Amino acid sequence: MLAESGSFDPAEPGWEERNYLSGPLIESGYERGGQSDLENMSNREVEEVPHGDPVREAPEDESEYLDPDTLIFTESPSEDVEGRYEEDFQAVFDRIEEETGKPVEYNRVNSYAASVEAMRSERAHIANFSTGTTCFAVNLCGAVPFAAGVAPDGAFGYRLFATTRADASGIRSVEDFADDDVRMAHAEPASNSGHQAPSALFDQYFDVTAGEDYEINFSGGHSQTTRGIAAGDYDAGPICSTCFKDTVEGDSNLSYDQFKVVWASAPFPNGPIAYRYNLHPDIVEGIEAAWLDSDFAGTTYAERTGYDEYVPIEYRRHWYDIMVIQRYNGVEYTQSTLSE
Repeated sequence: MLAESGSFDPAEPGWEERNYLSGPLIESGYERGGQSDLENMSNREVEEVPHGDPVREAPEDESEYLDPDTLIFTESPSEDVEGRYEEDFQAVFDRIEEETGKPVEYNRVNSYAASVEAMRSERAHIANFSTGTTCFAVNLCGAVPFAAGVAPDGAFGYRLFATTRADASGIRSVEDFADDDVRMAHAEPASNSGHQAPSALFDQYFDVTAGEDYEINFSGGHSQTTRGIAAGDYDAGPICSTCFKDTVEGDSNLSYDQFKVVWASAPFPNGPIAYRYNLHPDIVEGIEAAWLDSDFAGTTYAERTGYDEYVPIEYRRHWYDIMVIQRYNGVEYTQSTLSE
């Protein structure tokens, strides 16, 4: 079923008949969606969120406004771009200070749960959450997602790649994951493409139930899943497509020829920028302007994220599919669930 190099058609992958080495998918830009996907998400008619609570409204009582002297920004291990550092954010931090008059401090955390807890406890006022964690952040800490990045060519979001090694001749479909001899890796419990989405979509589309038809081994992240498959620690796993690309291109010991993809999902929105719901309205206005009214082309921030600009997003519309997936999986928005 392994297709010849150069035969990949992004419009008609034909997953039922073909597998592909990962290289042709990346070369065609298939790791992201496009403007049409963004427009479809933006134009959804959604009156109520399908799972959990809606985004919290700003307090009516001005005494409840949060007006810190220094704004704290945090970023969790992301389904978008990993390995960013404080200096990479200087361009946007400068814009925030310009718009709000307040300096920004960077607070890096090492888990999805820690990013949510930081905002809940007011140790973070702004955050770049992962896609799957966003629903927890809205429900547990009053996060208000408002912006997501768009690449210079208009590309948006990412996909779930059902990935195995190129030489795994016995794995040609998601159905083949349901084999006692196949060691499967998932990223983390709250990860969208690394756990929540495959748990729902593998079951819906392929009648393969994670945790029943195969044992789930949590690797700790998409890069760990990618490296683990290459090293033979795992045989296959669902991986965020953009994280897969970042990991392979950032590790000289890896190459696209080592991996094949047996199925890929439709695009999901990439992790959003969010602020805490009770920040003073003047601060919120400045934060939104810093991202939505700025062109970051030529900055280290754009180089590290892949985004020159940011566009407005609306939680109930853009995260609709994510909430439906988590409802299908019976996810409860609790700190203990996030920390499992």
